[in-house]
Amino acid sequence: MKLAKYLFMFGFLGLVIHGAWAAELVGAASVNVTSDTAANAKKMAFDEARRQIISEVLEQYADAEALHTQVMAEKASVLTNLIASSSISGERQSDTTYSANISMTLNRQAAKNWLADNSIQNWLIATDDAGDKFLLIVDAKDRLADWIQIRRTATDSGIDLDNVYMEGNQMVFVVPTTKRAAFTIWARENGWRYRGIDGNLHIFK
Repeated sequence: MKLAKYLFMFGFLGLVIHGAWAAELVGAASVNVTSDTAANAKKMAFDEARRQIISEVLEQYADAEALHTQVMAEKASVLTNLIASSSISGERQSDTTYSANISMTLNRQAAKNWLADNSIQNWLIATDDAGDKFLLIVDAKDRLADWIQIRRTATDSGIDLDNVYMEGNQMVFVVPTTKRAAFTIWARENGWRYRGIDGNLHIFK
């Protein structure tokens, strides 16, 4: 039963991890804005669409509450830098109104950097990070304290961790395969026990 649970979890996480770097970051929004001039209405409409699309696309890969709060507070110029391309259909405007269906594709690396810069927990993986990786499964006694310790030590050791799953006291990270030996040594030296499961690393105290 326990093995079946792990196999199911690994299969599910494999889909999550694959999606975290394989899917295109594309979204769409329909906007209708009225302002004092058509130019201002169009500017406001694009800003509204941009915030909506970034929120809806990235909430699949990040802490949704923290993401939405930061998106609403962020400068328009910063969010514009997250957009790789956009397209418009059904555009209509009058002297004071602008409406359109707007599609946008996010720049994956820029989005990943922005999430990190704003300390938003996420499991979005940049395209150039999509090399050989393994899952680090952590059974924590104190999830918050252990999470902080693992991430701090990993950062100090030059190990880039992507957190993809948290439930109860269990955490799962994506770790580059080249860092497996270093992380195994760190775990042993810091009082963790460990074992390999289907090519992944399970650590516990």
